Amino acid sequence: MLTIAALYHFTRFPDPAALIAPLKALCVAEGVKGSLLIAGEGVNGTIAGPAAGVAAVLAHLRALPGCDALEWKESFSDTLPFARMKVRLKREIVTMGQPDVDPTQGTGQYVAAADWNALIAAPDVAVIDTRNAYEVAIGTFQGAVDPGTQAFGEFPAWWAANKDRFTGKRIAMFCTGGIRCEKSTNFLRGQGVEDVFHLKGGILKYLEDVPEAESLWRGECYVFDGRVSVGYGLKPGPYAMCHACGRPVAPEAKAHPAYEQGVSCPACVDEYAPADKARFRERQKQARLAAERG
Repeated sequence: MLTIAALYHFTRFPDPAALIAPLKALCVAEGVKGSLLIAGEGVNGTIAGPAAGVAAVLAHLRALPGCDALEWKESFSDTLPFARMKVRLKREIVTMGQPDVDPTQGTGQYVAAADWNALIAAPDVAVIDTRNAYEVAIGTFQGAVDPGTQAFGEFPAWWAANKDRFTGKRIAMFCTGGIRCEKSTNFLRGQGVEDVFHLKGGILKYLEDVPEAESLWRGECYVFDGRVSVGYGLKPGPYAMCHACGRPVAPEAKAHPAYEQGVSCPACVDEYAPADKARFRERQKQARLAAERG
């Protein structure tokens, strides 16, 4: 059984570039794969591997300046959901494009998974899903507003165009693991919204802690690894991933004429030129050959 750890932490790294090489070397040495993003504002990512290896990487991260309180969401899998280890230097650990947004200076009020149902059922509360449209399409909370954004950086413009819809409402926000809400709730506070809340630990914590019989969640939760989606108890769901566009593919969509593994799906079949699809086919061929060689 392999351990998967999804994590993020906002802090200030004076020299984030210097953290990359030692972290990558440790991950490789411990047999850990996945993706970690490092920026001046902190760290974000998901890693997977042997329990001891993941623990070693987490201990290394918690020893970094300002990261002693770093938390992570742990789940398990029989197969490794990543093919390689990537440690990248980025401008932001989750891209919003708002230089004045700083979660270390305050966020919305955290709401535990056990208290989330009562909050979002209140008549004076508007629930906003901060994730991308393709994530929302396979699952969200009952009654949640879908901004229809294709990327998190579109959220500020969406809010500017729609904020009057929420006058007099308390705002409850959620995302997969919590990181996007750290920024979006800080952003709303900067816009003068006082009563703003977000789900602590995100959807993943809710699906782990809240019994299905009591749940207000509907569908699956998209995750950014080889599992594609998870359900209650964080069990892997039935979706595959289109490696052309990154969107989730439902089991029945695989029978659609537009679906070609690694090349296209019904959602993106018209988005790529023939030259792109030829390149995707070659990539898929090489991935298949690599898998056959182990």
